[in-house]
Amino acid sequence: MTSQALDIILVEDNPADVELALRALKRNNIVNRVVVLRDGEEALDYLFARGQYEGRTQQRPRLILLDLKLPKVDGLEVLRALKSDEERKLIPVVVLTSSREEIDLVRSYKLGANSYIVKPVDFDQFVKVVRDLGLYWMVLNQLPENKI
Repeated sequence: MTSQALDIILVEDNPADVELALRALKRNNIVNRVVVLRDGEEALDYLFARGQYEGRTQQRPRLILLDLKLPKVDGLEVLRALKSDEERKLIPVVVLTSSREEIDLVRSYKLGANSYIVKPVDFDQFVKVVRDLGLYWMVLNQLPENKI
C-alpha cells in the first residue's frame, strides 16, 4: 500500500446519510475526494483491492468513516479485518453509527476504532458532527507517512 493519501472513505448504506455527509464535507471545504462504499463486502474488496476492485492502485486513505449496521458484512467485521492487517491498521477509523448499544461501543474500541460517534437524528447536528470530524481528522490529526 502506498503512502499517497485519498481523503475519506465513507462506508454507509443509508443514501440520506451519505448525502448529508458529502454535503457537510463539501460545504466546509474539508476534502477533495470521498469514496463512498455501500456495504461491508464492497468496503473490504476496495480496501484490500480484490473482487471488482482487483488491480486498482491502493492508496492509504486519511480517514475511514464506518457505519456498523451494514449489509453483507457488518462494520465490526470490516473493522476487525482492517485492524488485524499490518498495512492497514494505522488508518484512522471513526465509527459513525446510529447504534447506541454499549456492546457495539465496547467491541468497536476493542477492535481498534479510533473514535465512536453516534449519528445525531437532527439534520443540523449531523452536519455539524461531520464537519467537526472532517476538520479534526483531515486538518489537525497527524498521520505517519510510513510504517515504523
